[in-house]
Amino acid sequence: MKDGSSTGTPAQEARHALWVSTAAFTVCFAVWTIFAIIGIRIKQQLGLNEAEFGLLAGMPILSGSLSRILLGVWTTRYGGRVVYTLTMLGAALATFLLAYASTYPQMLLAGFCLGLAGGSFAVGVAYVSPFFPKEKQGTALGIFGAGNVGAAVTKFLAPFVLVAYGWQAVAEIWAAVLALTGLVFWFTTTDDPAFRERRLRKDKPKSILLEFAPLKDLQVWRFSLYYFFSFGGFVALALWLPRYLVGVYGFSLESAGMLAAAYSIPGSIFRAYGGVLSDRIGARKVMYMTLAVASAATLVLSMPPAVGPQSGTLAISSTVFVIVLFVLGFFMSLGKAAVYKHIPAYYPDNIGAVGGVVGMVGGLGGFFLPIAFGLLKDLTGLWPSCFMLLFLVVVVSLIWMHLSIRQMQRRPAFA
Repeated sequence: MKDGSSTGTPAQEARHALWVSTAAFTVCFAVWTIFAIIGIRIKQQLGLNEAEFGLLAGMPILSGSLSRILLGVWTTRYGGRVVYTLTMLGAALATFLLAYASTYPQMLLAGFCLGLAGGSFAVGVAYVSPFFPKEKQGTALGIFGAGNVGAAVTKFLAPFVLVAYGWQAVAEIWAAVLALTGLVFWFTTTDDPAFRERRLRKDKPKSILLEFAPLKDLQVWRFSLYYFFSFGGFVALALWLPRYLVGVYGFSLESAGMLAAAYSIPGSIFRAYGGVLSDRIGARKVMYMTLAVASAATLVLSMPPAVGPQSGTLAISSTVFVIVLFVLGFFMSLGKAAVYKHIPAYYPDNIGAVGGVVGMVGGLGGFFLPIAFGLLKDLTGLWPSCFMLLFLVVVVSLIWMHLSIRQMQRRPAFA
């Protein structure tokens, strides 16, 4: 398979491409979130203040989100096999060099470059989609997106390596695993069918203007808002949850951390079920369910916490909070899959560009929302203000979706 040509039946080839891509994305996501663990030790080593630490931890999220649009376009132009491989090798090199960074600017630069690992999502979406017919693309992309569980892998394994060998060893080992994954991917996969067909026809790559032409469509930005909430909001809550539980309900840091990990894992795995459901009943119905339940859940979570004798009748206990939060996380996972079911259906010739933009906006949600949560807490003094913000985003998304669908009822319904 070294030349990227097809071997085996199309079904076998598609299954292999999906599972190898998903495994690769899991490793990429584990690397992308590496600062969640080693950043704490780096903060102590360099004596960073909270703002400096926040910038360092968020740098890979920011660069990974911004890179998605270019990586998505390059995948369409040059093929996912080569772009995915080079992305993994580049991120692996940056992660390895991080272990030898000794100053804050050096670590910021390394963090910015290793953010490429997060950009791999746009590559994988554009690479995997053409292997499957439209009626199975939701399931395929849902399974691929479940690679988000890589964040939990880092949270569970990295602390043991850090305690035993130091944070530099975490960076070196994660880099080695990512580089090995990139090589395995290159030598065991084929080019996707759409790229092979373009190569056989000797089609010239589209101009950059044509690649980005669909971005003039307001619908692309509507999908982006959905993903800003379903993915960006999910990531933001996973990061904010430990601080919230400790600050509001008095959980120990260990208990809050384990609960955040427990929130992250099912939320990643259920994304695969969201893809299956989108194929069965349509992504539009899944999005309606997601936004309707999310609006109710965020409204409940916006209520005052029950923490003392002065709690009102509408205050919610820690038990109710956790139950509603997990319901919210479940439907956010379904929504993540439903958004990406829409993209190859509406934009089959621009999956890379549109998928990259939607992924970029979602990733930026994961970067900016935690900052907004902190600012709102400082400005209002209200811990539930973060859920008030999410409630606003959900309601705007739901209204925009409903009005848009009413306007396009005469058009073919892909979702």
